[in-house]
Amino acid sequence: MKKIYFTILILAAILATVASSCGSRERVFTIAMDGKFSTLDPIGSVTVDANSERIRTLMYNSLLRKNDKFEYVGDLAEDYKVSEDGLVYTFNLRNGVKFHDGKLLSSKDVKYTFDKLFQSEGAKAGAFSVTEDEKKVDIITAVETPDEKTVVIRIARPEFKNQLIPNLVPIAIIPDGSAVGKDSGADINPPKGTGAYKFVSFDRAQNIVELEGFDGAWEGVPNIKRIRLMVLSDANALQAELLSGRADLAPGATSLSPDSLKTLDESPALKVVRVPGSNIQYLWFNTEADPVKDKAVRQAVAYAVNRPKIIEDLLAGGAKLAHSILPEGSWAYEPGNKYEYDPSMAKKILDDAGYKDADGDGMRDMKPVILKISSSSRTTQQYSQVIQSQLKEVGIPLEIESLEPQTMRAQVQGGQFILTTGIWVGGNQDPIFLNNLFNSKEIPTEKRVALNRGRYKNEKVDSLLDEAMKELDQKKARAAFVEVQKIVSDEIPLFPLWYPDNIIVANEKVENIKMNASGDWDFVRGLTLGK
Repeated sequence: MKKIYFTILILAAILATVASSCGSRERVFTIAMDGKFSTLDPIGSVTVDANSERIRTLMYNSLLRKNDKFEYVGDLAEDYKVSEDGLVYTFNLRNGVKFHDGKLLSSKDVKYTFDKLFQSEGAKAGAFSVTEDEKKVDIITAVETPDEKTVVIRIARPEFKNQLIPNLVPIAIIPDGSAVGKDSGADINPPKGTGAYKFVSFDRAQNIVELEGFDGAWEGVPNIKRIRLMVLSDANALQAELLSGRADLAPGATSLSPDSLKTLDESPALKVVRVPGSNIQYLWFNTEADPVKDKAVRQAVAYAVNRPKIIEDLLAGGAKLAHSILPEGSWAYEPGNKYEYDPSMAKKILDDAGYKDADGDGMRDMKPVILKISSSSRTTQQYSQVIQSQLKEVGIPLEIESLEPQTMRAQVQGGQFILTTGIWVGGNQDPIFLNNLFNSKEIPTEKRVALNRGRYKNEKVDSLLDEAMKELDQKKARAAFVEVQKIVSDEIPLFPLWYPDNIIVANEKVENIKMNASGDWDFVRGLTLGK
């Protein structure tokens, strides 16, 4: 009897433990990410990806942030002022801001952050220098701390303002003494932050991060106390996790097709929220590769792609037609050539350029265009097949090559592509992005990671971009940026497709979903759970 009694007690204890564990799991709010992230190091990483940056917005703050109108406003800096000569920027820090360990924020932490940033030579550090006459010129000459709440940043020339202010936004402020950069371990055990959530754990094998609401958060304690960030890039797996209730939220569910979204929205336990977006989906041509190094071929592709039909039929209306890299709300926006769907024009351009159907098979006499796409997105696969069919109608032979995301990223950065497609998240909201994409000084090399991966070169564009980047008068800068967009829309090294809606799939109980147009994850701290 005693053995039976003790066996019952042991079983009861085990069941209680399991029940407690299950109860604990139920209280963890699970957010599904659409792809892997490369690092948790907010400062020193040599690579930066969208999901790493989304996690950053939950854990950290910066001196400045962008508001809903893409204007630069205070974050940890309550305000800032500029000296009359345009060389000195004075930031006044907010009072009472605490790091996750309870330490109060001071100017010493800000200086330490920038010192570590430049020592690390990570991807974000590169944004604070320019190349002139093949020489590197530092934008920031000094970071000073006259008192605990004041940070002074000195720049080399007044026109460097255009690079300074936007590039402060992704720089997470960390405490003095934090370890970041290569071999520091910060990629899996990040430094403390001041954000709404603090780091708890990282399961590297499963790519799962757990965060906990910070009771001392200066912007207010988040309503949801504990969150789990889980990578679910496979569309079928994501759909299954959402339907089962194991995933509570999927912001930016790019891997899900419109049919899948419709199925999820019809589930009584789920809802699909759509927010008009400002990020840009694109086709990118390698202007050094046959046959797309010929402007005529690029223009023909643009006229042959029926974007409105893809948006309506394939994306279920969940996007807005794009004519520029910049969102329409940008102060520098200019549509240029709008490339309405016109297959007859596409055929005429190709005929005039000498691309004939020599053997009568319906295809032009040209090297096949290879479109490299990421294997992680079902929607990308679907619209790529539609584009393939549309190009076939005008005689352009297109072949699709589906690659694992990291492989594709490496090949595109190395110039090993003819045509590719993807989405820019956030960066396209500022016109300096035009400089990053189209200035020939921004072409990647073996020793330098840069964004002009299409290898586009145009001396006039270079000159206009140099002028715009140096110009302090916004009206004059706009004139130069507008002219750049007109030239680029004619030569079309990159073809804007559409601005996708930001799509959030959520448990029906999740409320107060207020994502902004840029699609960042700051909205998570304001989420609430209904009964």
